[in-house]
Amino acid sequence: MAPNSRIILTRHAQAEHNVDLDYSILDAPLTPLGKKQAESLARLIPDLQKEAELVVSSPLRRTLQTTKLGWGPAVERLGGLKSVVCLPQAQECNALPCDTGSPREVLEADPEFAEFNLESLTPDWTSKQGFWGATPEALADRAKWVRHFLRGRPEKTIVLVCHGDILRQVTCTPTNGVSTYMWKNAEARIFEFDPKFVDTDEAYLYQRENVAAAGGYAPTSTELEVEEALSKISIL
Repeated sequence: MAPNSRIILTRHAQAEHNVDLDYSILDAPLTPLGKKQAESLARLIPDLQKEAELVVSSPLRRTLQTTKLGWGPAVERLGGLKSVVCLPQAQECNALPCDTGSPREVLEADPEFAEFNLESLTPDWTSKQGFWGATPEALADRAKWVRHFLRGRPEKTIVLVCHGDILRQVTCTPTNGVSTYMWKNAEARIFEFDPKFVDTDEAYLYQRENVAAAGGYAPTSTELEVEEALSKISIL
């Protein structure tokens, strides 16, 4: 790990399931507004676009789109979409269609995503079973895997574009556990490894600063499930 490395965590822009509250949308893509939010993010953080040394993305459609639009200047400078590291371990948490990615061959057949390097997408990455499962234990292990991956990179400034629920897992702390922060759409925040834990198995992060948010708050699938359960209770 490079000394004093910065991790710029970014949530995807508004996606279709954020608006319609429809879990059944497979690998939910960005809405037209979400694309505008992502494009706006690129303009809000010009300095970080110049400083980023590596761009990493969850391989779901909405995160790849956000990476392409929101971090476009950095991606272009670093060698284009093939330079983006597609990290299936950073996929969203829940075993719902909207949070389940598409098989590699489907993405490669789509002109919008064909230029990404999708070699890391194994046949089981969409299974939501075992390591990819939605259990608390599996999610904690996967979030720790992501932190270990980031810690092992030599770059000093790394961008990771992913999802609200997995971001809360990745940014857990030893005192408070999983974060409860409500990530906005197309929001970027800078984290660093906590010096007290950087060499430990947990490799906790701590937030250094908020940077920008191009969109408002839209709930993740976990939060939508909670709201749905509460609404049923109120009806009863």
